[in-house]
Order: sequence, then C-alpha cells, then structure tokens
Amino acid sequence: MTKQEQFDEEMTVDITLENDEVVTCAIITILEVEGKDYIVLLPLDEDGNNEDGEVWFYGYSENPDDPNEEPVLEYIEDDDEYEAVADAFDEYLDNCEFDELVEE
Repeated sequence: MTKQEQFDEEMTVDITLENDEVVTCAIITILEVEGKDYIVLLPLDEDGNNEDGEVWFYGYSENPDDPNEEPVLEYIEDDDEYEAVADAFDEYLDNCEFDELVEE
C-alpha cells in the first residue's frame, strides 16, 4: 500500500502547537517534493469543520524499519522550501479538479 492509499481514507492527526494548544487536523495528502515527503493538513475546529480553507504543510517522515512507529512531522522553516510545497499542493488540487471533470 502506498502512502497516498493510506491517506485516501479520511484520517486525522492531533498537532500540539507552541502554545500547547492541541488542534485536530484532517490529513489531505502526502506530497513528494524534491525527494522529500510533506504532509498537508486541514486544521479543524471543535465541530470538525474548517471555515477558512487554511491548510498547514509539514515535513513528513516514517521509520522504514518500524511501520507502527508514529510518523515524524517537521515544521518547514525555509521560505523557498515552503513555497515549493505550496506549489506542489496547488498542482495536486488542479489534478484533483481535472480528475473530477473527467469522471463526470
């Protein structure tokens, strides 16, 4: 099973912010950009909704020797790296919209 197939089902993850606030996020997809994996998260409010459409990007890695170990998420500090991930996500969204048009 590929990483994308694992996340095609609706899954969530809890993220602890710097102020110790815990935010539940829906996992949208995992993208590969320049050989590195990134996860795209949709932060949800207490009712499980996202009113503003904001998404969060994090570096993503798994331990290949232990698939049961929790994945590691890394904050993206580099502006160019963040921009590359944002561009890849825009392309992902464009492909999703194209796929929906083709299916109709």
